[in-house]
Amino acid sequence: MAEPLDDPKLPPTSRADAAVSDPPVEAAGQEKSPDAAGGESPVDALQRERDALQDRLLRLAAEFDNYRKRVERDRRDQADAAMAAALEDLLPIVDDLERALAAPAAGDVELYRKGVELIHRQMTELLRKRGVTSIEAVGADFDPRIHQAVVREASARHRDGEVIEELRRGYLLGERLLRPAMVKVATRE
Repeated sequence: MAEPLDDPKLPPTSRADAAVSDPPVEAAGQEKSPDAAGGESPVDALQRERDALQDRLLRLAAEFDNYRKRVERDRRDQADAAMAAALEDLLPIVDDLERALAAPAAGDVELYRKGVELIHRQMTELLRKRGVTSIEAVGADFDPRIHQAVVREASARHRDGEVIEELRRGYLLGERLLRPAMVKVATRE
């Protein structure tokens, strides 16, 4: 007669072994015996499927990591190319400034002014080609999104909140603010 499962004389592992029947352990080098239908056991099939899915997961993770690195490298390359193009456009202007500085100091003031105006036109054209526009501030109502008020001045000739002087020009890149315009704003007292 078999001993009961909860017999205190049996060690705890023996009780568990008696409750659960493990499949027989096979000797090393022997293949598992197929089930009665002649195919592989369900456990073997599940393990093979698990291994295939784990391999697929690892491959997908590696592919995604490579993709992420490639996108980051492409983004850096694109930013570097854009910066190089912008700097290349600035070089002729730097050349003109160097020529102006190398000119004899005893020259005509009007020639210097024309040279500076030429350089200013080149810079303005470069900014325009890059999509940069200036903010027209004088006469407009103060807008804290595009103006930075640095001075408030009482004025009976202007509307309350009207920009009466531009101290530093502001710029937009498309719809994005590059730099707010520093302005003087009128107040009514």
